[in-house]
Amino acid sequence: MADGLYRVLIDSDLAPGHLSYGELLIPGGSEDTVLFSCHICHPSLANDNLSGIAVATMLARHIQTLRPRYSYCFLFIPGTIGSLTWLARNEDKLQSITHGLVLSCLGDAGGMTYKQSRRGNTAIDRIVAHVLHHEEVPHRIRSFVPYGYDERQYCSPGFDLPVGCLMRTPNGEYPEYHSSADKLSLLRSESLAHSLAVLRRIVAVIEGDAVYRSCNPKGEPQLGRRGLYTAIGGQRSAGYDQMALLWVLNLADGRHSLLDMAERAGVPFATLRAAADALFAVDLLEPAPVRR
Repeated sequence: MADGLYRVLIDSDLAPGHLSYGELLIPGGSEDTVLFSCHICHPSLANDNLSGIAVATMLARHIQTLRPRYSYCFLFIPGTIGSLTWLARNEDKLQSITHGLVLSCLGDAGGMTYKQSRRGNTAIDRIVAHVLHHEEVPHRIRSFVPYGYDERQYCSPGFDLPVGCLMRTPNGEYPEYHSSADKLSLLRSESLAHSLAVLRRIVAVIEGDAVYRSCNPKGEPQLGRRGLYTAIGGQRSAGYDQMALLWVLNLADGRHSLLDMAERAGVPFATLRAAADALFAVDLLEPAPVRR
């Protein structure tokens, strides 16, 4: 449309109607639930709508191939009014939500951006920061502000859910935002694939984090006779090395989780997870009692 003055007629009625949204629940071994939410109210915008829908759909398909420890809820909702409606209809179930992410703007060429939950120190805040820290592309971690997408509804004080927002270039910070230029040509297949890969790694941390206790806590156990000596000297064919084994053995005191260990050791979570699996297989670790 050319620049100029226009007269706009909005022909609408204020009357009882309906609101449609999509919800997919993938049951896991626990009622503890991970929430993924994306908005469907901008049907003509590729990055600020369709990218989140596409990545969320592929992530749900991935989780359906697992035997998840957590349950997963995927919401495809109109922005603001959709999240408020879902929250009102499910308020008695919200205590089961342990992690959550709003997904949007995941297909442009920018680096990853994570907006923290209102609390700023929840498990999902730590997990996303850890995963992005070990990515090979630029990323930004931003503090919560009460403006943006549906995270501001999930994080409103009456709910205060542990929900952050994962994006590439944030809303309002690319010139095509909320315009007809936000079209399919703006999206990059490699960006969509990378966004999905990051989310799969986030799910892997959620699913794989655990607390262990050493079965041999008084000094370092002899690893050679347990078949773990091949990891000494930097060999990583099994996904871990000597230092990963030693970090797990030293911090497996029933208080430190694998994520705690990975953050302290400065290595990807998957490395500590693989080392813990190897130690557990030779009876050097046992699951710690759940702390209440």
